[in-house]
Amino acid sequence: MKVLKILVISDEESVSLWDYFDKSKLEGIDLIISCGDLAPQYLSFLATFFSGPVLYVHGNHDECYLHTPPEGCICIDDQLYEYQGLRILGLGGSMRYRSGEFQYTQNQMKLRVLKLWLKIKRRKGFDLLVTHSPAKGLGDGDDLPHTGFDVFNYLLDKFSPRFFIHGHMHLNYGRSKRLSQYKKTIIVNAFDKFVIECPVKKV
Repeated sequence: MKVLKILVISDEESVSLWDYFDKSKLEGIDLIISCGDLAPQYLSFLATFFSGPVLYVHGNHDECYLHTPPEGCICIDDQLYEYQGLRILGLGGSMRYRSGEFQYTQNQMKLRVLKLWLKIKRRKGFDLLVTHSPAKGLGDGDDLPHTGFDVFNYLLDKFSPRFFIHGHMHLNYGRSKRLSQYKKTIIVNAFDKFVIECPVKKV
């Protein structure tokens, strides 16, 4: 079984990867995934020096992507993206708390999932759930902007992905952990940067 090494990033540009970048820091990395709220220039910078795909979903502060999308990167919002046998479901955005892009009510997020349902079933689920916001009650906050989405819990229960990767909850908030477990799924808070290793079946 092949193991993919994945760099996940979110919410705060890593000084190590931007101000003090060295190409050797990306050696051995197969895939980069952004969970949102990062400057598009930062993602474009990483894509310039990285030979693999740089994937992203939108955060609630990513309205600038509408006119300045990150160059050389792939948006996986509302997509079931496959890379070397790894099935990745992307659902960016946060709970709607003001007017603007990339914010959704609970029902709106459920509708986004419903539109993807046939693709998910055809591919017999997914291995990674990549979002900006957490799931309801799994490392989310008490205030509306940081409330998690109920439908993410349903996806975890129904398909048991290997990883659920999200952002939005800064680790310095003191309300979220880097790693936690929900049934068979490892939950990863991608704040700043973190590397995971994910086994995939050879294709």
